[in-house]
Amino acid sequence: MEVKRRTARTLVKKLSSVSEQTRVEALCELRLISKNDDESRAIIAEAGAVPYIAEALYSSSHDCQENAAATLLNLSISSPTRGGETLDSTRETLVSTRGVLDTISHLLRNHQHSSAAAVQSAAATFHSLLIFDDSYRPLIGGKRDILYALIDIIRYHNSPPKSIKDALKALFGVSLYTQNRAALIELDAVPPLFSLVINDGRVGIVEDATAVIAQMAGCEEGVEAFRKASAVGVLVDLLDPATGSSGRTKENAVSALLNLVQCGGQRVVDDIRELTLGLYVWINDISQNGSARGKTKAGALLKLLGGGSYGFRETRLVPSPEST
Repeated sequence: MEVKRRTARTLVKKLSSVSEQTRVEALCELRLISKNDDESRAIIAEAGAVPYIAEALYSSSHDCQENAAATLLNLSISSPTRGGETLDSTRETLVSTRGVLDTISHLLRNHQHSSAAAVQSAAATFHSLLIFDDSYRPLIGGKRDILYALIDIIRYHNSPPKSIKDALKALFGVSLYTQNRAALIELDAVPPLFSLVINDGRVGIVEDATAVIAQMAGCEEGVEAFRKASAVGVLVDLLDPATGSSGRTKENAVSALLNLVQCGGQRVVDDIRELTLGLYVWINDISQNGSARGKTKAGALLKLLGGGSYGFRETRLVPSPEST
């Protein structure tokens, strides 16, 4: 253990060097150590490395950005226990150290000119913090520059698929906190999310996008934004077997519809009933054959829609994702 502490202190000293090569070499070592030795993460944080690692994100060197961002991601990952005590101090250090969240946000805001790998690690770091500890959700969600950067990544047409996926996962973590959803709506997150669903077509991205959509549907502020995006038509279309949507996508669509009905009331119910005769059958299939969570959501939606006893009209408002 003492050897690990001495190594960490030595590397932290190198991080303060005036030589960029020395700093990059130290970052590379810290990245490997934090990746391969779970216990080392707390030791690295205790040695005072975090401010130096975060500062490296401002570098114009992509090598420096990538190694720094990957190291921060490693530090954010849940640590093992030592003597029955959970080693979560590294995450607390990341969140509480002055300027760290701002430097990660800076990298994300400049995603078009930064290293793609660094952007992906930075977004994944936020996802890790948000998933492992829900107490960080109001803090991170309260920083609008972070939310704007994540939304801009999914909006930008040249963003790599991995960057989009990591940004979506971070947005999902943000949206798990109810009060953050209104901020996402205000920052106009709905249109790019539905654009991904309609135009992208890659299963993983559609699944992650609909997961965020399902959470955002659970706030009253989102009802009008979802209406402007023709959300009900898109979500219902995803339930149609002809679209080839995955099971996870279908369950996310059901969850989103349920949240919309619960927040928007009869107006949303009427919108749904206007769409297609097959809707009840599709939702019922999920209530019978979906996951435990999917069955619960689908059953609740069926009750709110009246069990399919109403006369649905056969109209298709939105083309399927496969036909765009």
